[in-house]
Amino acid sequence: MPRPSLSSFLKLGCLAAALLCGSLPPLAKGEMQGPWEVIKMNDRDYVTVDSIKTFYNFNKITRTGEAIRLENPKVIMDLKVGSQECVMNGVKFVFSYPIESSGGKAVVSRMDLAKLIDPVLRPNYIKNGGDFRTVVLDPGHGGKDNGATNPLGTEAGYTLMVANKTKAMLEAKGFKVVMTRSSDVYLSLQERVNVANAVKENAIYVSIHFNSGGRAARGIETFALSPQGVAHYGKGLKSSDFGMFNGNEHDSANIALATAAHGSVLRRLGANSFDRGIKRARWSVLSGVRHPAILVECGFVTHPYEARLIENDDYRTAVAAGLTDAVVKYRYAVSQKPAP
Repeated sequence: MPRPSLSSFLKLGCLAAALLCGSLPPLAKGEMQGPWEVIKMNDRDYVTVDSIKTFYNFNKITRTGEAIRLENPKVIMDLKVGSQECVMNGVKFVFSYPIESSGGKAVVSRMDLAKLIDPVLRPNYIKNGGDFRTVVLDPGHGGKDNGATNPLGTEAGYTLMVANKTKAMLEAKGFKVVMTRSSDVYLSLQERVNVANAVKENAIYVSIHFNSGGRAARGIETFALSPQGVAHYGKGLKSSDFGMFNGNEHDSANIALATAAHGSVLRRLGANSFDRGIKRARWSVLSGVRHPAILVECGFVTHPYEARLIENDDYRTAVAAGLTDAVVKYRYAVSQKPAP
């Protein structure tokens, strides 16, 4: 079954803005506006899925057991009580908190509403998000740090090849590209952050990696910075998670950019892709960079089949094309003005 077009997916923001009035309130202050039914659970605010349906103009909601589907002509959103996964138009997101049930009503954390659902469905409400022509590409590892390896090659080599292809494609579309490295040299994480932050004009940052794991682990996953008060994916909450980092200034832009990149790469890879989801993490490069930033894991060099794909130049070209598509689509989606 073909994947939905990410261009139509990101244009959901324009549709929602045209049909709705009012805006989502800030997470930390201000009263809830609109038809929000707020429920307090475990010292955390949740909103009902019914109120999400109303605000975002879904015209159909179906519940079968714990599975919930919201639909309108442009988007299908699948949720499941007890799960942190949300699938929108075939693209998987991992919420910060599980979907819960209260009084028979399914509820989603207000954090996930404000920091994920809203910027994905309404990217055009992200202020100044589209005002950039510069892309910082960060090929992971290099020099003394090979990253993940297999008998065919190294992560450091593959990330540089993908970055060089992406650079050429973006420049052909009129973007300025800054590379954190353009050869097989070692840069510390802080040096990568410094290169990105030395770019004074508005820009976006894309860190390119390949993954490692058990022999069964495979697929594409994309990371945006965890919002303030949210743990690194797969880890427990700790005191440092409540700090405000440079990257948190762009929480909404980060998740919109991650959506564009993740979906575009999956679409370009087609049958050779497996969706591991869009996740939140506290990688140093994401927390330190002052521009909207994401980290894309473009496949597993430790998976027997995927390793051979990654070694193939066509696969790496498809990844680069997907990242290029994402930059173009993201810039278009966030530059559209919301309805008055």
